Amino acid sequence: MAAPALITDDFLLQTKAARRLYHDYARDLPIIDYHCHLPPAEIAADRRYANMTEIWLAGDHYKWRAMRTNGIAERYCTGDAPAWDKFQKWAETVPRLLRNPLYHWTHLELARYFGISDRLLGPDTAKGIWDAGNACLQQPDFSCRGLMTRSKVVLVCTTDDPTDALDHHRSIAADRSFGVQVLPTWRPDKAMAVEDPNAFNAWVDRLAAAAKVEINGWSAFLDALRKRQGVFHDAGCRLSDHGLETVYAEPYTEAAIKRIFTRVRGGEAPSREDALKIKSALLYEFGIMDHAQGWTQQFHLGALRNNNTRLFKKLGPDTGFDSIGDFEIGRPLAKLLNRLDETDQLPRTILYNLNPRDNALMATLIGNFQDGSVPGKIQWGSGWWFLDQKDGMEQQLEALSQMGLLSRFVGMLTDSRSFLSYTRHEYFRRIFCNLLGRDMEGGLIPNDFELVGGLVRDVGYNNAARYFGFSKVSPLA
Repeated sequence: MAAPALITDDFLLQTKAARRLYHDYARDLPIIDYHCHLPPAEIAADRRYANMTEIWLAGDHYKWRAMRTNGIAERYCTGDAPAWDKFQKWAETVPRLLRNPLYHWTHLELARYFGISDRLLGPDTAKGIWDAGNACLQQPDFSCRGLMTRSKVVLVCTTDDPTDALDHHRSIAADRSFGVQVLPTWRPDKAMAVEDPNAFNAWVDRLAAAAKVEINGWSAFLDALRKRQGVFHDAGCRLSDHGLETVYAEPYTEAAIKRIFTRVRGGEAPSREDALKIKSALLYEFGIMDHAQGWTQQFHLGALRNNNTRLFKKLGPDTGFDSIGDFEIGRPLAKLLNRLDETDQLPRTILYNLNPRDNALMATLIGNFQDGSVPGKIQWGSGWWFLDQKDGMEQQLEALSQMGLLSRFVGMLTDSRSFLSYTRHEYFRRIFCNLLGRDMEGGLIPNDFELVGGLVRDVGYNNAARYFGFSKVSPLA
């Protein structure tokens, strides 16, 4: 007997009001994916995929973590096992995922992209789903560009190193047959990685070559970064991003930073105190640069990375061995934002926390630096990484609603390397409509679909269209 369908038209929508909000106001909204890790080279080449493992499992550390926990050997995750064998092991794992968000995401992606909603993935259905999915991948609209177009994506922002030549972005922009804007995002984390002088200096040499600047001191280093930022701006970039354990805001003097930089360039590893000083100086300078360009800065805070030394050495970063950290977030973050604000040079800012204990902290801290110049100038970003699931999203929405202005929230993003992850936007929109519909039927907010539906459209699309200043993107009427 076939299992009942999980992904129905009313998936996650538990009230009549929620269903009306979603189907009438949210379902057909386009997508602005303002933070992701899609490879621009694959978009430029319009990559196609040979099989379901290649498009669905490769590079997905969420799935790898679940498979390992289910007792699946590494060769079926990141190793050299045949593609079908990897898919089969994933199918064995899926029935063990009940109440894990991967269970929802898996079946939502099968339904939306492959039209498979009449069965659940498991060992008994794996071969049929493998064959049906692989047949779909042969169709013209299953290239990465085709998937983006089918998902109603109008714009994505990738994540790019300052030394990147941005050739792929230019190639995409020059192709008038493709209607999705693909813009770079400035991610200068390697500029702060001074603890390893050899790796840092090799990166600084690449920066010098890209900027055509001789980096013989701190001032020249900043000049090279500004020059490269100008190149990114000309390529359409309007956001920066920083992936940090916490914000750095130690006191320092300009003279001390120049000395520390010179020593590191000479191959000397900095003390912990000196490393914190130079990181603090750079975060401040990056904020000044972003303000001058009219950009939005993003801070992804709180990941405890690469915890398994043995497997980090074998597999490298971003392979599923990171977790939530418990770093101090509030005090240094407030100090940095305050310093930028003191000279009226605080750019638009989006803050993402990974530890849910920091939800109320973030919701209240953003209110300290709103200045009336831009609606929602300082944003608390959507649930990130371990929190981009139903409970994490609901907690974020609840705290933002009660301690800020939900109506000015810029909404969801994928933060993904997969071209099948646009269902994250649908997932978020369904959860959002369910929350609002519950409140409407509970008498907590007006039973006014024009009013509440407008909120759905704003958070689902319009606020992002207004906030970032992208060209060729406008809010819906």
